Amino acid sequence: MAGILAENLSEKEIMGSDGANLGTLYNITADLRTGSLQYLVLDPAQRADDLEFERDEQGNYRVPVNRVQAVKDTIVVDR
Repeated sequence: MAGILAENLSEKEIMGSDGANLGTLYNITADLRTGSLQYLVLDPAQRADDLEFERDEQGNYRVPVNRVQAVKDTIVVDR
C-alpha cells in the first residue's frame, strides 16, 4: 500500500478475492516501534458474519495487511 494516503482509504469498501463484499475500512493498526502496518480493521457487511479473520472487542474484523492484494476503488483481500 505504499504511496497511498490514509485519508484516501477512509471508509473504503473491502472485497474478498472471491468477489464477496466484506465491509468497509474502519481503521488501520501499526506497530509503534517499527511503523509497519499490521491490520486493516473492517466494519463487516451485514452478510459477512463468519469470516476467517479474528475480531476485536467491538466486533470488527482484523485483516492482516499481508492479505491485501490490491488497493484501487476497493481494497481486495485474499480469502
